[in-house]
Amino acid sequence: MKLLKVGLSMILMGTVAITSSHASVEKGKKIYMKKLKAPCGFSGAKFAIKHTQDEWETIMNAGKFKEEIKKICPKVKLKRIRDKYIRDLYDFSYEFASDSGKVPTC
Repeated sequence: MKLLKVGLSMILMGTVAITSSHASVEKGKKIYMKKLKAPCGFSGAKFAIKHTQDEWETIMNAGKFKEEIKKICPKVKLKRIRDKYIRDLYDFSYEFASDSGKVPTC
């Protein structure tokens, strides 16, 4: 019985750790506002609607997300966009893509 409790506790702690380590739309919005809005010259809404959700997913799965940022915002210095930000920026872009029906407030 004690072993069962310990096992369940470990599963619960692992689930919480995994959930909190995932990227988030809100983080992506904050990163866009801080790192991309000024060099892009437009809001996050205009950035995200450059593609549909399927297109953003294809770009991300191909490992081309950073390159796509540069295409959309040529003035962005990619060295300012750390690899750890990419997943959050992707989640933001996917959430507010042209076919999502959602509009961010940034």
